[in-house]
Amino acid sequence: MRWTARHLDTVWAATLTHLGLVAASLALALLVALPLGLVVARRPGLRAAVLGTASVLYSLPTLALFALLVPVLGLGFAPALLALVTYAVPILLRSLVAGLAAVPAAVKDAADGMGLTPRQRLWRVELPLALPALLGGLRVASVTLVSAATVAAYISAGGLGTLILTGLDQGHTEKILVGAGLVAAMALLLDAGLGAVQRRLPALV
Repeated sequence: MRWTARHLDTVWAATLTHLGLVAASLALALLVALPLGLVVARRPGLRAAVLGTASVLYSLPTLALFALLVPVLGLGFAPALLALVTYAVPILLRSLVAGLAAVPAAVKDAADGMGLTPRQRLWRVELPLALPALLGGLRVASVTLVSAATVAAYISAGGLGTLILTGLDQGHTEKILVGAGLVAAMALLLDAGLGAVQRRLPALV
């Protein structure tokens, strides 16, 4: 691991860039998916159209989506961010809608019987019960984005994918192993952390 020891600053910078891209993508995807999910959850016709469109976007190959965005946004962080948000929104949207749909009708009737308005019922009853499903979607989205952000190195977005790509170009095994190992470790840590929160959530809400 001589190269790694001599280039810890490079490895650290790539790790921070990768993590920043994933965190920014997740945050923006939540800002889009939460209000959209609340709207379509109560409108079956709109829900089918929105979820169908989201599924089509999610099915696009990563490199193909980058290729569509680069002519408009250029190379770098911006097209990578938009592409990753595009992949995360369908996951979060589906999990939120499924969580809201799974709230028992008896619970909703009880909330209505207590005199709660539809908005109060949503925020005090339905959303807390849907949170475990949303967190499950967040776990899937985080692991997906950690992986997809690696490909963003092709469009000069930086991150750990840069180590992997340069390692492949140079036949430098250590670079490849360090980059891939850190990507795998980041995915496992995010999944484990969010999983711990998801397991404790029923006791907190």
